[in-house]
Amino acid sequence: MPRYMIQVRATPSSEAGEFPDDPTLVTRMLAFHDEMAKAGVLLDGAGLQPSSQGFRVRYTAQGEPTVIDGPFAEAKELIAGYTLIEVRSRDEALAWARRFPSPFPGQECAIEVRPLFGEVMDCPPEEAERQLREQLAEIRRGG
Repeated sequence: MPRYMIQVRATPSSEAGEFPDDPTLVTRMLAFHDEMAKAGVLLDGAGLQPSSQGFRVRYTAQGEPTVIDGPFAEAKELIAGYTLIEVRSRDEALAWARRFPSPFPGQECAIEVRPLFGEVMDCPPEEAERQLREQLAEIRRGG
């Protein structure tokens, strides 16, 4: 079954480490995630600390890593949390996403939903390599 990641996009206030001023938010989020768990679609989910607490590893074209400490600019390009679901279809993922509680009540905000590639790590190495090659070919075709 396809898996999807619901990404809660960060806001300037989440990047500042401010929790939304809505006493019902945690209760609503927990109830929604509990509903997904009871429906058997919830795999994982968590909020993320501000990017000031994180780091990036950037690679040169030659593959040399450089560590860059946060914070990172453009809060709208960052993720403040995620929920991982496994559903039967894109339409089912969309249905759950439409019901996702607003993560930052009183503020403009967004969630982004993206499918994950299939399971390759649970396969023998030859099968994993075949699946990865197929996925890369699909990406190159624009699909």
